[in-house]
Amino acid sequence: MVVDVDNNSGFCFGVVKAIEKAEILLTSSEKLFCLGEIVHNGEEVHRLSEKGLVTINLSDIDKLEGKRLLLRAHGEPPSTYIRAKMHGVELVDATCPIVLKLQQRVADAYAEMKKVGGRVVIYGKKGHPEVIGLMGNAGNEAVVISSADDIACSI
Repeated sequence: MVVDVDNNSGFCFGVVKAIEKAEILLTSSEKLFCLGEIVHNGEEVHRLSEKGLVTINLSDIDKLEGKRLLLRAHGEPPSTYIRAKMHGVELVDATCPIVLKLQQRVADAYAEMKKVGGRVVIYGKKGHPEVIGLMGNAGNEAVVISSADDIACSI
């Protein structure tokens, strides 16, 4: 069997930069914490865990005082930054620049919609880390839809 891998396949540049950042930090310390899996790829997560990357959940931030925490390319809601600061956690923000721009657009749209009694609608998968981050930038008041069927039920 012949397997062709498309030259354009692989991780997006935001994930590549997050992985590179993790690898650099792991050369200077034996352990680095990451909020959620750095990438949706079990082999890559395992490879980085062998180097000392420890995947944690949001509730674990409370136990990381003085430790370094990588925020993956998906981004996080503002509440995560606040929580980390409250607990003395050093953040290394590897949020993708495209995600950061989208978060800002959502925050701006949310501010505008509040003025006129409107709502922000986010097209995405409920519970996905990137959508959670976007929701946080809309005061957790946006509507998330993942199909045309959701529109009628959400408005």
